[in-house]
Amino acid sequence: MSFTLHRGQTPLLISMPHVGTHLPEDLKPRLVERALQVEDTDWHLQRLYAFAKDLGASLIVPVESRIVIDLNRGSDNQPMYPGRNNTELCPTRFFTGDAIYREGCAPDEAEIRERIATHWQPYHDTLAEELLLLNVLHGHAVLFDAHSIKGELPWLFEGALPDLNLGTVEGRSCALSLRAAVYAVCQRQTAYSHVLDGRFKGGHITRHFGRPEGGVHAVQLEMAWRAYMDEHPPYAWHETKAATVTPLLRELVQVMIDWRPA
Repeated sequence: MSFTLHRGQTPLLISMPHVGTHLPEDLKPRLVERALQVEDTDWHLQRLYAFAKDLGASLIVPVESRIVIDLNRGSDNQPMYPGRNNTELCPTRFFTGDAIYREGCAPDEAEIRERIATHWQPYHDTLAEELLLLNVLHGHAVLFDAHSIKGELPWLFEGALPDLNLGTVEGRSCALSLRAAVYAVCQRQTAYSHVLDGRFKGGHITRHFGRPEGGVHAVQLEMAWRAYMDEHPPYAWHETKAATVTPLLRELVQVMIDWRPA
């Protein structure tokens, strides 16, 4: 299995589609040496959100690196943000725009289809099944898609990202009352900059599964690495920073657990 699933006791399912770091051995020789460091990982999120299990949340966590396949892209490989630089379903470029593969070694269409069948489809099938189960058990389901990224990446976006970037696809992926409740958590504090539906409005998972009319409400958080870790190799966990931001994340998760549709 290319992911792990923990079932909780609440309506909340947390997805962390970019935390995997494993690279298949037969893939490594085709990559530039730099790619072996899997720098575009959403580092340490399992550790950062470890409290969520105690709160009763379900968690789905992949094993493979996003270099193998990006679980937060559509299987049709359409650009997530048209008109901007984007990485693909099976990325060929780092977030800096540099090549991931050695010359002539990028995956072809047949290999991409195989990766979809082996890694992407099972993850998305399980998301759908778990959300349906939560909806049946609780009368609704909340999907929290958790991400993190380096705060400055000129190839992808201008300037520095806010610390906390909440995405609800302009309010279409969840009830407006949930949108307001999660953003209120950010607004009640002053330690971290924040934005709602800014540069990152929600990736494929949030857009595809967020169907409030069907009882599934999806929220994405893209958090700048600087809030909890070092932004330069070896991308180390920062104990003080992490301890400082954790109460805010815990409050955010608790709000999503406690929220109920009107």
